[in-house]
Amino acid sequence: MADFPEVLARCRFFLELNLDGSDESVDGYFMECSGFKVTQDIVEATEVTPQQWGDAKKGRVVTTKIPGNVKYSNITLRRGLTCSMTLWNWLESVQEGQWGAEKQDGSLTIYDQGAQQQFRLEFKNAWPVSYTISDLSVSSGELELEELEVAVEELKRVDLSGGAIGAAISSIAGLAKSLL
Repeated sequence: MADFPEVLARCRFFLELNLDGSDESVDGYFMECSGFKVTQDIVEATEVTPQQWGDAKKGRVVTTKIPGNVKYSNITLRRGLTCSMTLWNWLESVQEGQWGAEKQDGSLTIYDQGAQQQFRLEFKNAWPVSYTISDLSVSSGELELEELEVAVEELKRVDLSGGAIGAAISSIAGLAKSLL
């Protein structure tokens, strides 16, 4: 039972996204993130074989499914609304045609209950697609949220299990744990 992997909690994560002009104490924290999805198109190839089937006088139709293009869903990031302009400036720069220069890489890291890094997804060439703030109401006491939808060109899961990299990560995580 000791080798059984821990099921990770949804609440112990950090999303890293470093933007120009970002105050990391404010702009690096998100309350929610969703949309980390990779799919692959299915291409159906149909051919007629010379094999006779039943009472047919001609060949048999055979359909084979093969993998097609890989697609990555957009990521949605949510956080409490602050006075920081960093996310808005990023969106505005893309809207003004600077999207190539504004593509950013980032990562999602999920931690176990002992604050050890257990899961990591890296995303490449992200840029903002839309920006929304939550509805307002004088009768509500809830936090105001801002939401940013981000297009990504690639998602890759990083193997954290072995070698020098795994040892370095464990060492850094141990140091971070001792500081907490």
